[in-house]
Amino acid sequence: MNKKKIAIFDIDGTIFRKNLAFELIDELAWMGVFDKSVRKTLTQLYSNWLDHKGTYEEYRKALVYLYAENLKGCRREQIMEASRTVVPFYKDRTYIFANQLIAKLKKENYHIIAVSGSPSEIVEEYNKYFKFNAVFGSVYEVDSEGVYTGKAVFEPTIHKGHVVKQYALEHNLTLEDSYGIGDTESDAKFLEIVDNPIAFNPNFNLKNIAEEKGWRIVVEKKDVIYEISNN
Repeated sequence: MNKKKIAIFDIDGTIFRKNLAFELIDELAWMGVFDKSVRKTLTQLYSNWLDHKGTYEEYRKALVYLYAENLKGCRREQIMEASRTVVPFYKDRTYIFANQLIAKLKKENYHIIAVSGSPSEIVEEYNKYFKFNAVFGSVYEVDSEGVYTGKAVFEPTIHKGHVVKQYALEHNLTLEDSYGIGDTESDAKFLEIVDNPIAFNPNFNLKNIAEEKGWRIVVEKKDVIYEISNN
């Protein structure tokens, strides 16, 4: 029996044109689950990135820290409620290239998974619309009373390559003719193990890695998609 082929996607900046964690934090502050002052910090982090005061990866890590710090004392249902509010509003804000590639791979019967640094609650809610075979997001510890401690127990951005290899092994999938698409260096660990790696709108570090390894580099600007030659 032939093994099924696999495709791996990042979400933030690859499928979704913004950042799920950012939108979740913003909604939680509006709901009063997080302190209202968190919105000011969130806006400042985003403004700093827009003003070139730090890299996108530094911005992403700052979001992770902000979320974990304010998650302490919250309950899962509060996070799920915010996720159910955010996702329907933003679900269509996707990149054309990602949509086209997903449609192509689904038609060709690929097993598709997404690996994201955003919280697993909103990643799973997001997948209700995309219907990938599996999704992985950051998982945070819950105590015996169902309250978050703020401690991360699984961060897929640190182990994206390992997550993909383990999942493929457990589900009898082949990496032959496999696809991977991501936008930052945290995606490089799974891009390097697939047959068709795509650096999509890559940040500086991933662009350098892609050029060194001869990976396909795709850029989408407004409604135009083009490729950067490695020659």
